[in-house]
Amino acid sequence: MSMSGCAPDDPLAGCTPLAREPLSAEQAVAVAPMLKAVADPVRLRLLSLVLSHQDGEACVCDLQPAFDLSQPTISHHLKVLHDAGLLHREKRGVWVYYRVRPEAMQAFLTLFAAVPDPLAGAASATTAGAPA
Repeated sequence: MSMSGCAPDDPLAGCTPLAREPLSAEQAVAVAPMLKAVADPVRLRLLSLVLSHQDGEACVCDLQPAFDLSQPTISHHLKVLHDAGLLHREKRGVWVYYRVRPEAMQAFLTLFAAVPDPLAGAASATTAGAPA
């Protein structure tokens, strides 16, 4: 594997923008579970709620009122996000607190980083020379 792309042991580490270098088959297999995890509307909302919660962490008891779902169902969705590498969890007494892994959010930003639109530059150059 090259120095760019995503590391095989942690698919979120060292990701390169997709527009700069295509993913290998192995990298795509490693990144797909993370994308699948956030593709579910409940999990996407949970990720958002944890991110925006006071101090950036929350337990199921904090999140359950936002859903018409049982505590075990919410815990299952949080486990999927954790297993995909998107959440860190810490047990404190009887509660488990979840925090978004900052490196996961940074990796998503990097992976889907915008690239300049080559047509946008050509269009502005064409209109720049046109008479008014």
